[in-house]
Parts: sequence; C-alpha cells; structure tokens
Amino acid sequence: MEMPAPDATVIAKKPRLVARLLSVLPREAVIFEEAETRAYECDALTAYKCPPLCVVLPGSTEEVAAVLKICSDENVPVVPRGAGTSLAGGSLPTADSVILGVARLTEVLETDYDNRFIRVQTGRTNLSVTGAVEENGFFYAPDPSSQLACAIAGNIAMNSGGAHCLKYGVTTNNLMGVTMVMMDGTVMEVGGGHLDAAGYDLLGLICGSEGQMGIVTEATLRILPKPEGARPVLMAFDDSEVAGACVADIIKAGVLPVAIEFMDRLCIETSDQFANAGYPDCEALLIVEVEGSEAEIDEQLGVILQIARKHDPIELRESKSPEESAKIWLGRKSAFGAIGQIGDYMCLDGTIPVSELPFVLKRIGELSEQYGLQVGNVFHAGDGNMHPLIVFDANKPGDLELCEAMGADILRLCVEAGGCLTGEHGVGIEKRDLMVDQFTPEDLEIQMKVKDVFDPAWLLNPAKVFPLAASAARRAA
Repeated sequence: MEMPAPDATVIAKKPRLVARLLSVLPREAVIFEEAETRAYECDALTAYKCPPLCVVLPGSTEEVAAVLKICSDENVPVVPRGAGTSLAGGSLPTADSVILGVARLTEVLETDYDNRFIRVQTGRTNLSVTGAVEENGFFYAPDPSSQLACAIAGNIAMNSGGAHCLKYGVTTNNLMGVTMVMMDGTVMEVGGGHLDAAGYDLLGLICGSEGQMGIVTEATLRILPKPEGARPVLMAFDDSEVAGACVADIIKAGVLPVAIEFMDRLCIETSDQFANAGYPDCEALLIVEVEGSEAEIDEQLGVILQIARKHDPIELRESKSPEESAKIWLGRKSAFGAIGQIGDYMCLDGTIPVSELPFVLKRIGELSEQYGLQVGNVFHAGDGNMHPLIVFDANKPGDLELCEAMGADILRLCVEAGGCLTGEHGVGIEKRDLMVDQFTPEDLEIQMKVKDVFDPAWLLNPAKVFPLAASAARRAA
C-alpha cells in the first residue's frame, strides 16, 4: 500500500515543533523519541507501519485546540487516534505527521436519565459507556466486537456498528451531539442533549468522516433502557448459501431480531477450538437473538424458527439460560482472535443487500479458490455488513499483495451487488483507491470540496479516504 513521501521540511522543523508542543502540554504528554513513537506506527491493520514524527496526548479540549493551532501554524499534518483498533488503517501515521491521541480523555461529563443521554470525553471505551449507566437500568447500544478496547472517538470517526445494529442502528443513530476542534484550533459545538439540531445536519456529516473534518473531544450519546430479556437461538446449516437464504427470508417476514450473525466453517471450527463454545459440525451457523418480554420473545422466535425449519437446518439450539446464551455468543465474540491463531489475516468490511447474500457468498468461495487463499466469513447478516477474513502469510513474499488483490475483488463484488465499500470500518488507507469503483469523479470532487471547507490545507488525517493522487494534489494546491 503506497504512502506519500514524507515532507523533509516538516521533519527538519521537529525540534522547534516539539518545543512548541511542550509549551502547551506536560512533558509526559509529548512522545518524540523514535523508540517510543514506534508504539504508534500502526493500528489494527498491522500489515502497514510508519513511525510518526511525534505523538501528543492532550488531557482536555483546550489542550487539543492548542496543539492543532500549533500544527496548523507549522503546516504539520495531524493523525487523530482513538484506541488504535482501526482495521482499515484509519490511524496509520505518515513520517511527517503528529499523532494526536485521545487516550487521556476518559471522563463522564454528564448523565441525564430523564432525557436519556450521557456526555463523555471521547477517549472513553465503548463498553465503559454502558458500564457507567447499567446500574440504573440503561445501556449504550452500538457494540463493535472491539468494544472492550475501542474508543468513542474512533466509533464516531468510522460510524461503527456491532452485532446489535440491526435493531438499534450504528453510531450515527445513537449520537446526539459533539464538541469538535477544527484544524485551526476553533472549537465548535454541534447538537446536544435534545432530539435534533437546527440547521444543516452537520452531525451526520461529522459522524463517519474519519477525522477529516476535525477532532471530536466530547460526545453526547443516546442511552436506552435495558430490555426485559433477550434470548438467542443457534441455527446450523450444511450450506452457506442456504444460511444466507434463511437470513433473507427472516428479514422479508418483517420480524426484527436484535441481531443476526453469520459464521462459516472456517470461523466455526477455529472459534470453537479457541473458545470451546460447543458449536456443531456444519458449513454455516447463524446466531439470531430477539429481546423483549418473555411473551414477545416466544412469539418472535416462533416465527423465526418456523422460517428456519423450511431450510432444513442440521440443528436448532434455543438458549434456555443466561449461561447457554453466553456460550452461544462466545465463539462469535472470539472469531477475530481465533482466526489470528491460524495465520495473518485482513478483515474486509463490504455491505450488500440482504437478498444478495447467497450470490455473494458463492462468489467469495470462488475467489478463494481462484487466489488460493482461505477466507473465513463472519458478519452482521441482518443488515448485510460482511466481514470476510482473508488468511495469508505475511512472511511469504507476494502473499500480502495477493491478499490485497483478492480483497479488492471482494469489495468490488459488494459494489456490483448493489452495496458499498464499507459498513463500519471506514475507508482509511485500505479502500481509498477503490473509491473510484463506487463514486464518479464528480462525486469525489463534491466530497473533497466539503473537506476543503473544514480543513483547507488538508492537514487532518492525510492519505486516507480519497485516492492518494487526488488528496496529494489537494494538499499541494
């Protein structure tokens, strides 16, 4: 994956830049020794690495504003970083950039149960938001697989989802307001603890913009009352396409489960060995969960199980206890880590219409044979958000390039099937040069003009989202 050549004039001014950063931040919040910056040379897309010029860890919105003002004055690029869990290279630095991490911004600033919102600093982890309100019977709905580690800042940047997005939506559906610092140090407030903001939907523009508009330091998030109960059912099939057809039929029936998750044989076997989840021997597995009162759960599962039986499942396993529910989910929650036990892998993030699941799964199988690389499919089947895991050997010459080529073909397949390049991981560096497969030059030009408004010098999160040649030309203009 090509990255822009470092700007030698920026690198030459490092001593002056560090001195200016130390004038507004405590010493422990500025990391500039090369050995220490290597801890930030990549995110969860570990195939690509580049140590930054330096790293800053501000402790307040005011410190973020001071840092951005300095970097703007010095014409130094800034890469926003949450917890570094991006699977698309969203926080990969360039050699002449400053990483601005939000790891010290972890406070709960306000909780309002009457109006159902919580305001937090964005370095706080996803799961800890629910942790702050669950004793009072509330929860925060978006639940990425990395929720134990990922930061709210990154969730907003990538518009993250999770297993329960089918019913509750993704981050944009649960975000009510932000405090954002622009590249020149200007602090702006958008939305807040109310139903909707007046004027243009700037909040919708900011959520999913991958740190290209500004750095979000505080977020007002919607919290919801916990449901009375929830119950999953495990469905095993001897064919992935049949499992895909079952998903399509459940959605067509008008039932709204809280989650429908899909795993194929490779993911089933590796997850079962890794987590001892007790999964059946099958080609494809669905986990379908519904929630509500016991009567509501029984009614919904009755419809879902009736649909599933029409597809001749090998096994239907309905949970009878919280312990059984936890075990059904255990393998799914462990899938990414389990695949990592058998090799290096690249996790994709294409989205397709649910009706196209059988066709796309078949084509992914054919591409796996064509390229000679294993693929594990694990994804949010209910909304067609696919996560093919392409297994390769990073130490084998040419294997990474083969993996990249296969990944590009799978993402193009998603677009051709009526879907899009990304659902919740963002574009980052992984998909930036595939943007031309989904958008016309005119579409991309309009999107880049929006970034021009917020970041005229194109200093925020360089070399991401847009094709590299186009963003490089923008910055040079």
